[in-house]
Amino acid sequence: MKPVVILDTNILLDILVFDDQRAHPLRGALVEKKIDAVATVKTIEEFVDVIGRSQFDLSPNQQEEIQLQWESWSRILDDGDLISAPWKCKDRDDQVFINLAYSLRPAILISKDKLVLKIAKRAIKDDVIITSDHNKFNFA
Repeated sequence: MKPVVILDTNILLDILVFDDQRAHPLRGALVEKKIDAVATVKTIEEFVDVIGRSQFDLSPNQQEEIQLQWESWSRILDDGDLISAPWKCKDRDDQVFINLAYSLRPAILISKDKLVLKIAKRAIKDDVIITSDHNKFNFA
């Protein structure tokens, strides 16, 4: 069975915008469908909002290409089907990632967000791994 993996926006930026070499193994796992990458409409909307910001200097066509690439790699669930996690993130925009991981237990949530990472010790008790180190997993 493929591991269920939720990627937050910053990790997606590393993979799809910055082409960060450290994220190449994760990108390979996505391309080869070795992981069950899961998103929701809200997580995709957040990602689309971020890549549309002027600091990334991406044309509308590039933004659409990036969005379509992410959607082709991911299984998209309805936000209304998520279970609220017992742990709350101080950043409300990140709660959807936490709820998604909680709803799909066992799951791995890969995030660089400090407020999300603060929940990791509590989440592990409920079969949710929250980490910033995606290279500690062998998704091969």
